[in-house]
Amino acid sequence: MADPARSRPPVRVALLGSGGSIGRQVLDVLAGLAPAWRVVALATGSQGALLESQARQLRPAAAALGDETPLDLPAGTLRVHGADALVELATRDDVDLVVVATGGIVSLRPVLAALGAGKVVATANKETLVAGGHLVMAEAQARASEHAAADPRCPLASPLGWLRPIDSEHSAIWQCLVGEEMAGVAALVLTASGGPFLDLPAEAFAGITPAMALRHPTWSMGAKITIDSATLANKGLEVIEAHWLYGVAYPAIEVVIHPQSVVHSAVRFVDGSLKAQLGTPDMRLPIQYAITYPSRRPSPADAPDLVAAGRLEFRAPDESRFPALRIAREAGMLGSRATAALIAADEVAVARFLDGTLDFPGIPRLLEDAVARFGTGAGQAPGYDDLVGLDREVRAAFSAPGTAGGRPA
Repeated sequence: MADPARSRPPVRVALLGSGGSIGRQVLDVLAGLAPAWRVVALATGSQGALLESQARQLRPAAAALGDETPLDLPAGTLRVHGADALVELATRDDVDLVVVATGGIVSLRPVLAALGAGKVVATANKETLVAGGHLVMAEAQARASEHAAADPRCPLASPLGWLRPIDSEHSAIWQCLVGEEMAGVAALVLTASGGPFLDLPAEAFAGITPAMALRHPTWSMGAKITIDSATLANKGLEVIEAHWLYGVAYPAIEVVIHPQSVVHSAVRFVDGSLKAQLGTPDMRLPIQYAITYPSRRPSPADAPDLVAAGRLEFRAPDESRFPALRIAREAGMLGSRATAALIAADEVAVARFLDGTLDFPGIPRLLEDAVARFGTGAGQAPGYDDLVGLDREVRAAFSAPGTAGGRPA
């Protein structure tokens, strides 16, 4: 039978963050989907040589680098400059899908602009939802409402058709919810590997080095998310993301430790049934699902072998040893000002741990201090400019050694 996708015009993709771990895996996935998907715009922060190589291979219409380093781009590839470069790429007339693989709040404005311009967004960027979920989901809902009026069964009639999660856990929940009514959902169950220190006594945490924390037992990821996995901060951030993506109250979002990383997350329904999504720990699977939704296509990821897996374990998280999970949940219940302070502080804390100016237990201490100092009070649904200002303020307050709520490394 002929593949109907082959007869349609290619889906034109802008990739923001092409130089990072997720960005490179996105390009690997898109290579397998060609020619039905085609890269028309690329952006990365500082890896000029890599961007040149990617542009020579993919021949995009436009490319942007975060600094002013000269670039040798192929003929026909326009270099986009300036503070608005990501917004310009994300809203181009020749872009259908924007894949966001960048970190930081820098991606919030291009995501809002892309949705406002009617572009589908697939995102691996936590800041867009943890800091600005109230802004982003309002845009996604507005686009979905336009389509729901014409055809409620259209994939774009749902906010998740417009804002597609790439994180494996959120992809798993999204897949479990297809065809389900939210009224039938009792709880979302996010799984966590537990990281490399799952069974390490708390008294040994002060001796944890960056090299130890970067040895994740099941996933191969960038440094920031690997450290977040080791502290369980990433799971706290995902609880906040889940609240915004699926409109579920915080008490109905659970976390369980699952060291094998085969069950990527699950949904429990009011009738007592539990639906889970399983897969190998390979980010290319959730990346591809976000790109090709609502269709599935052959993937470079292997299917899990349940016989080889042997046994799948689950346990409750220990929030006394991993307090970042509790801190993040409490920030989410305070509001978006608190979560914006949390995620800015987390980026600072991880950077300081990696450069040796903060010990491992200092990461959650810094997070708690930041939420207490900057996240409380009124104004818990800040506008874009307020979020940017808050992000800058938190970073300035905690970047210097000795400014966290505890001792430096």
